[in-house]
Amino acid sequence: MEWSEARLLDALAYLEGSFGCLCLAMLPRLGSPYGRYSDRWPGPRVPARAAWLLQELPSLVWPLHECARTSAARLGCRPNCVLLAMFLVHYIQRTLVFPFLIRGGKPTPLLSFVLAFAFCNYNGYLQSRYLSNFAMYAEDWVTHPCFLTGFVLWLMGMVINIHSDHILRNLRKPGETGYKIPRGGLFEYISAANYFGEITEWGGFALASWSLQSGAFAFFTFCILVTRAKQHHQWYHEKFEDYPKLRKILIPFLY
Repeated sequence: MEWSEARLLDALAYLEGSFGCLCLAMLPRLGSPYGRYSDRWPGPRVPARAAWLLQELPSLVWPLHECARTSAARLGCRPNCVLLAMFLVHYIQRTLVFPFLIRGGKPTPLLSFVLAFAFCNYNGYLQSRYLSNFAMYAEDWVTHPCFLTGFVLWLMGMVINIHSDHILRNLRKPGETGYKIPRGGLFEYISAANYFGEITEWGGFALASWSLQSGAFAFFTFCILVTRAKQHHQWYHEKFEDYPKLRKILIPFLY
């Protein structure tokens, strides 16, 4: 049974990577069904805070569930615990903190909410099940250059992501409406600083985990966010005549 599930987890990782390629090909044509672009998508809406909390919740529940059901001996390997904690910390912030900081976010189309909820279930199971039951590391893996570099990138990416979200939330003063050009932090160099942070975070997680499953997640994240970053960059240039011409899309000084 364990070998069968291990093969299933590998297959799910390959499938997630394939979904990433599909999104990379299709999203530039369809656009992103959320936020400032949500008016293009018909159908029912879910309030922004409720949508964020509920759609991200499976990625918080799965690692907690796996920790509760997995024997202490199996979870006793320090690298597995640290990697599960890294995954869990992100989704604690994303599920229990981020939604309650939203200021007047636009309702999310039901389709977007359902897709996000399904992905968080899929990926939450994939990452949590693999790390809690199948990933095999030497005890000293936490001192390996791959792990240390990945952990630093994960931490840097999370800080950049949270700081960039803070900048976006505080663009408008109380009572103001409409959109403004983001200023400060990495927004001085790229249009999608929050996405750069998240890509860096999960790229670091993949390096620290050094697994097919985490690599597929990082690749999927990149495929989704690079298309959103392009859409944001184009929208800013169309919306604001004074938008900084030298500001890149996603990678400072490069792209």
